[in-house]
Amino acid sequence: MNILIPNLGSTSLKYQIVEMPSETSLAKGKLERVKDYREAIGQIAHAGTAIDAVALKAVHGGPDYRGTFLVDEGVVAALRRYLAAAPVHNAIYLTAIEAFQTALPDVPLVAAFETEFHRTVPEEARLYGVPAQWRDEGVLKYGFHGASHQYIAERVAALLGATGRLVSCHLGGSSSMCAIVDGRSVDTTMGFSPQSGLENATRHGDLDVFAVLYMMERHGWTAAGVRTQLATGGGLAGLSGVAGGDLRDIEAAAAAAGSREAQLAIAVFARQVKKNIGAYAAAMGGLDAIAFTGGIGENSASLRAACLRGLEFVGIAIDAARNEAGTGDRPVSAEGSKVTVLALATNEELIVARRAYRCLVR
Repeated sequence: MNILIPNLGSTSLKYQIVEMPSETSLAKGKLERVKDYREAIGQIAHAGTAIDAVALKAVHGGPDYRGTFLVDEGVVAALRRYLAAAPVHNAIYLTAIEAFQTALPDVPLVAAFETEFHRTVPEEARLYGVPAQWRDEGVLKYGFHGASHQYIAERVAALLGATGRLVSCHLGGSSSMCAIVDGRSVDTTMGFSPQSGLENATRHGDLDVFAVLYMMERHGWTAAGVRTQLATGGGLAGLSGVAGGDLRDIEAAAAAAGSREAQLAIAVFARQVKKNIGAYAAAMGGLDAIAFTGGIGENSASLRAACLRGLEFVGIAIDAARNEAGTGDRPVSAEGSKVTVLALATNEELIVARRAYRCLVR
């Protein structure tokens, strides 16, 4: 069975065609800085390899859709219901569903929700201190990037012999961190929506909700207007003044142009990652490994160094030469470091292919 897995991120579209159950990758590619997702989907839908199913890495379907499902009216309705919570991501996947139904009308669609891996987060880490009615209506921590964090957990276990107490740092245009104990998610930075947690390229991270109410009341802004501001003009873009919030552009502005705003954006982001590593070490009762992945986490040596600077007290020692050099999955920690630090390529598509195959053949 050949499964096409389009990974539609907030700024990119990666895809693989994977033959299951052999897990053979038949084709793969990536389109960056995507503007028109319908056009991009049209390109990959007819890439030349026979496709038996399409598996979507869906984002937010609320409490009833934290698993893998054949796309039907219920899945579409859930994506629409939580569109306000994940305006960028759910809109992309609603567009993708329509585009694939048009391009490949006889091919089944599967939605593998990012929230599935985080179903193991304990209740005390999942609940917010909001009125009971809010919780009853689904306001709780869901967590996202589940396919990436699951792959990293499995990859670390394969490389080190056990997952142990791991912090997975998925850092890219969309970023989150996950505390993992023996392969199970026990906490994560994203909460009710992918807007929360670390700063993302154009989306704000953690924010005092009363700041939102203050600005709305002061300026008479609508909820829709504020949502657009925070989803498209916040995060690293809002901090740095660099349109699009791509860290590569921000690092260039910080180095070449000496932009103080760009330098500050990097410092804010690195501090948030460092703070969460410390918090998760406390929550897990220790730390055995840290894995950096995603476009930023895997490829930016300077960002990894900034995130870990000052964490020597928890047993982290970085080898500067290892951190700066090399490609592929590799350790960047020094020999003798109590905590193993790795730079890894993630493979969300493989996790989605496995979930989709199980859904289709059961």
